[in-house]
Amino acid sequence: NRAIRAIEIERYYLQEKLPERGFPTINSLIIGVDIDRDLRREKISKRLKERMEEGMIEEVERLLSTGLSPEDLIYYGLEYKFVTQHIIGELTYEEMFNQLEIAIHQFAKRQMTWFRRMERKGFDIHWIDAALPMSKKVDIVLKLL
Repeated sequence: NRAIRAIEIERYYLQEKLPERGFPTINSLIIGVDIDRDLRREKISKRLKERMEEGMIEEVERLLSTGLSPEDLIYYGLEYKFVTQHIIGELTYEEMFNQLEIAIHQFAKRQMTWFRRMERKGFDIHWIDAALPMSKKVDIVLKLL
């Protein structure tokens, strides 16, 4: 029924000349954290080790014990995917850790590519040095606001 209704609505819009609806201009402020590539990689690796030490595997085991299927957890993202694959025996701990680390590094690289593409399209991104103390970063953002 929903599909039929959607088709009916689309046909109506094709037949009727409706006035164009404008959208209000959004005055946005885009802020990015600029970090050296090597430092970014180091921080990602350190954080992944911390997540494992803080009980990521146990967290996924608990989720599985509540009835969530491995397929559902694999769908939810990088950490859940690789840790679930380890728990169900598809990956050793070392394989899981190494593959997850690589995947997170690749994801971070894609994020930076996304932001650079935004800049090429004319978006103004205010980059803040990641090495600055948090209080300085907050001051910069407050001044931009």
